[in-house]
Amino acid sequence: MCELFGVSANRKIKLNNLLRKFFEHSVEHPNGWGLAFLDDYNISVEREPVRAKDSLYLRNRLTGKLESGRLMAHIRRATVGEISFDNTHPFTARDESGRTWVLMHNGTIFDAPELSPYQYKQHGETDSERILLYIVDQINKTFLQELNSFDVNERIHLLEDIVKRLSKGNKLNIMFYDGDYFYVHKNEAGSLYKSEKPGSVIFSTHPLCGGDWVELPENRLLVYKDGQLIHTGERHEYTYVQSEEDLKTLYLGYAGL
Repeated sequence: MCELFGVSANRKIKLNNLLRKFFEHSVEHPNGWGLAFLDDYNISVEREPVRAKDSLYLRNRLTGKLESGRLMAHIRRATVGEISFDNTHPFTARDESGRTWVLMHNGTIFDAPELSPYQYKQHGETDSERILLYIVDQINKTFLQELNSFDVNERIHLLEDIVKRLSKGNKLNIMFYDGDYFYVHKNEAGSLYKSEKPGSVIFSTHPLCGGDWVELPENRLLVYKDGQLIHTGERHEYTYVQSEEDLKTLYLGYAGL
């Protein structure tokens, strides 16, 4: 599987040490790395389909001062889709209102037929990109139906419903950003942690150096704004526990069989 790292803060904070520690895990996640800087409306995504520790570009990037108040980072261990730029997280898409969405995922979608049509629209081959396209499509449909009455609370509850439905039978550890709010969800035990300080929260698949790390609540969509938790979703029942059948599916997918 992959690993996720995210930041939501009310100011730019220096992230070099934490990101170096995070990208060290690329020894076991060698199939690509990505960074998304979300500090303003000019969202910047940098990614390569190579092992992070072997990337000269990333090494130089981490040598200079790297600060952000909203950021995502990802390292990939491929299960679905070949090793390529188009399959490297994070992914972006723009909705009908002009809002840019950014998403990254740690997990596999085993059963979600509603995502199938998006395999013909996506740039790459991953189930993760299909999740983003599906979310944006659902946002667009509601936006066009409701027009100016589609407010932030309705948006959050729509997203909460989508995440709940996609969690059934699937591993859905996910972070995404809609231009205003930072969304986090996990449905597997021991697979996502947070470290909070006044005005900031940092997320990571595994605890990193420094900070008091605690496990994220399971099976709830959490919504943050500038480091503050503004919404805790209702707890759903779809905890993911890996089965032998899932392992077989992952193996066959990775082997291209």
